[in-house]
Amino acid sequence: MSQIEGSEQIGQSRRAFLAETARVAGAGAVLASVGLATGSTRVPRSSKSGVSLSKGEPIRMGVIGCGGMGRGHCGAITNFAKQGREDVQIVAVCDVCDSHLKQAVDIVAGNQGTPPDTYREHEALLDRDDIHGVLIATPEHWHSQHAIDAILAGKDVYCEKPMTLRLHQAMELREVVRAHPDRIFQVGTQMMQLPKYKEARKMIADGMIGKPVWSQTSYCRNSKDGEWNYYRIDPNWKPGVNLDWDRWLGYLGPREWDPKVFARWRRYKDFSTGIIGDLLVHQMTPLLMALGDSVGWPTRVIASGGHYIDKDMENHDQVNLTIEFEGEHTMVVAGSTANEVGLENMIRGHMGNIYLNSRHCEMRPERIFADEVDPETVECPDIGNDQDVHRLAWLRSIRTREQPMSNVEIGTKIMVIVDLATRSMWDGHAYAFDSATMKATRI
Repeated sequence: MSQIEGSEQIGQSRRAFLAETARVAGAGAVLASVGLATGSTRVPRSSKSGVSLSKGEPIRMGVIGCGGMGRGHCGAITNFAKQGREDVQIVAVCDVCDSHLKQAVDIVAGNQGTPPDTYREHEALLDRDDIHGVLIATPEHWHSQHAIDAILAGKDVYCEKPMTLRLHQAMELREVVRAHPDRIFQVGTQMMQLPKYKEARKMIADGMIGKPVWSQTSYCRNSKDGEWNYYRIDPNWKPGVNLDWDRWLGYLGPREWDPKVFARWRRYKDFSTGIIGDLLVHQMTPLLMALGDSVGWPTRVIASGGHYIDKDMENHDQVNLTIEFEGEHTMVVAGSTANEVGLENMIRGHMGNIYLNSRHCEMRPERIFADEVDPETVECPDIGNDQDVHRLAWLRSIRTREQPMSNVEIGTKIMVIVDLATRSMWDGHAYAFDSATMKATRI
């Protein structure tokens, strides 16, 4: 039995997690070291220059992480070139698993005609001087290291969500990105390109609903067999032969080989924040973008969670979050992998409410303001696959050098929510965040 699966080990792991939370909280520096919170000298301030891209030249890309999500990106991006939507080539792919690499190579070669070079170690890929940008689709605990290494190697970066696994990693990555403003960094959060959120942002900025006082959203789905168990376990995986388990584990090792963790890491709390980081970020990020700068940083987060149906999953199958912001706004969020009926997606203001459940953006005034505020509905176009639009936006930014809206700042704000909510669920406490010191503390 693996160290993740055994009930005794799960209990020990949970106790260790709570002990670490208490230790860091007691030191008054939860989630981030003092150096990272106040401006660390640990982060290198110099890096390689980026590879220049001439007009009419194809964008040359590398993909780090060729699991299910990475291979999906490989297919989508090479299809852009095939369809004439963008002149782009995937010239290199990297993964610790040989079968993942082979599948990625087959996808890329099948679409673009030429196979990419393959790497086991991401450092070797990043050493290449012919790559403009890299897409990172590795497990969450590797996101920050891969992104930082790529930026310092002079590459533009598309980093899958959540931006990092823990908040202190987000703070360090944010510092590196801010120290290299010439680099393009985009978080791969879905739904950010949907027009309805941009229209809602305009309505709020124009004062149509008055002060936005609270918002709500959710990501709920259901399964009979347990969330993320659909990821296949390959009986041919052999650590040390065709898979580098120790490198995959990174700082979370050493551990006994466990194919369930390797394939379904989102189910385990050491490797993922589960529903919050994998699902809810898709809803919270565009909602926070729509609310605009007026709400500021999260200041207080409290969350509860349970294992109501999926008793075998270490992460929770039901979560409920309440997030307060410094601009006097509260966001209520629900997530479930045990019931698919979610909350209405909407923003409530003092004078009116914005409804975002459909493709369109609808504003209805509050009853007492019906004579002063006219209702308005903006019918938004169907943009097709919004994830494809998001990928194309990053590629366009590589050409134009225009910074993307799904950037490190909003990514870090979301990570404040993700990490504090995760800790709140596990230890039962509320957590506060101070944007002046960039520190979080347990309340």
